[in-house]
Amino acid sequence: MISRYRRVLALPAVRRALLLGVLVRMPVFAGGIVITLHVVSALGRTYGQAGVVAAAATLAIAVSGPWRGRLLDRKGLRRVVAPSVVVTAACWSVAPFVGYWWLLGLATLAGLFVIPSFSIIRQAVIAAVPEQDRRTAISLDAVAVELSFMTGPALAVWAAATWRTDLVLLAVQAAGVLAGVLLWVANPVLREDVDPGEQPQAPPPRSAWLRPGFVVVCLGAAATTLVLAGTDLGVVAALRDLGQPGAIGPVLAVWGLGSLVGGLVYGGMHRSVSAFWLLGGLAVTTAPLALAGGAWTLGGLALVAGLFCAPTITATIDQVSRAVPASARGEAMGWHGSSMTAGAALGAPLTGFVIDHSGWGAGFVVVAAAGVLVALVGSVVTSGAARGRRAARASRSMPAPAHEPVASGRSVP
Repeated sequence: MISRYRRVLALPAVRRALLLGVLVRMPVFAGGIVITLHVVSALGRTYGQAGVVAAAATLAIAVSGPWRGRLLDRKGLRRVVAPSVVVTAACWSVAPFVGYWWLLGLATLAGLFVIPSFSIIRQAVIAAVPEQDRRTAISLDAVAVELSFMTGPALAVWAAATWRTDLVLLAVQAAGVLAGVLLWVANPVLREDVDPGEQPQAPPPRSAWLRPGFVVVCLGAAATTLVLAGTDLGVVAALRDLGQPGAIGPVLAVWGLGSLVGGLVYGGMHRSVSAFWLLGGLAVTTAPLALAGGAWTLGGLALVAGLFCAPTITATIDQVSRAVPASARGEAMGWHGSSMTAGAALGAPLTGFVIDHSGWGAGFVVVAAAGVLVALVGSVVTSGAARGRRAARASRSMPAPAHEPVASGRSVP
C-alpha cells in the first residue's frame, strides 16, 4: 500500500494537482456556511431564507456541471476558467453588501458560472498517472477533499464570529477567485492525449458513451450522497433528541475520520471493488445507527459506516473515468458532479421529513434502504453489461469457419 502511494506522490503533476485541489476547494466549502451566517445575522433573515439562497446556488451549480464540463472538453481549461473568474469576481464583489433578493440573484448567477474545480482537479489527477495507479490517485484526491471540508468551514465559522460577515464573505469568495486565477496560471494537463498548449479535439457524440452503464454509475453517485446527507442530518437529530448536542461535532469528526481511513485503505488495494458493492456496504453499515443509545455508540457505528464513504465516491469516479473516452471526460465528470449534488439536495429534505414523522432512527433506515435498492439495481445492470462485453470479445476472437470446395462450385462449412 505504501509503495503505491509513494509511486503516485513521486509524480510532480500529482502533487501540484492535489495542492491546487485543497486551495480551490476550501473557499467552496467555506462559502456555504458564511452565506448562511450572513443571511441570518447581517440581513436578519430566517434559516429557511438562508436555505433558499443555498438551494438556488446549489441548483445553479448542478445545472452548470455538464455544460461547463463539455466546454472543458471543447475549449480547454483557460478558455473556461477565464470567464468564470470574471463573472464570479463581479458577482461576489457586490453580493456581500446588498439586500437579500439581490444576494439571491447574484449567488445564483455566480453558481451558473462557478469554476468547475472538482472536475478540473479530478481530471488533472487522472491524466497525471498511469492507468494502473488511477484508483490510488483518485483516493488521494478524496482525502484532499475531506481535508478541505474539515478545514474550510471551521475557519469560516471562526472568522464570522470574529469579524463582520459581509467582509468575511467577501474575503472567502475573493480567495475562490484567486484560486481560479491560480488554476488558469498553472493550466494542468486534463487529458493524457493533449498537451497544455494544444487545442483539444472535439469530443465524440454523447450517444457513444451516454449509455445505461454510465447512467447507472451516476445514479450510484447520487445514492451515495443521499445516504451521506441523510446520515449527517440524522446524527444531528439523534444527539439533540438524546440530550447530547455537544457531541455532534465529535461524532461527525469520527465519521469523517472513518472516511479518511477507508479512502486510504481502498486506494492502496491491489484490486478495484465495484462502486455498487461499496454502496451496499455503506448502506448496510448506516442502518445500525438507528439503534444507537448514546453518543459513544453512535460515534462507534458512524466510524464503521465512514469506512465506506470515500471508497464509494472514489469507485464511482473511477468507473465514470473508464466508461468514457478521455475527450469526453470533462462532460462526464460534470454529470457525475451534478448527480452527487442532486443526491445531497434530495437526501437532507427526505431525511428531515422522515425524522419529523417517524423519529431519527427511521431517517437512517430510509436512506440506507434507498442505498441498498440502488446498489442492487446497479449491480444487476453492470453485471449484464459486463457479460455482454465478454460475449462480444469472445465472438470477435473466434476463428472464421473453414470452408471446403464441393463439386457444384459452392462451399459449405
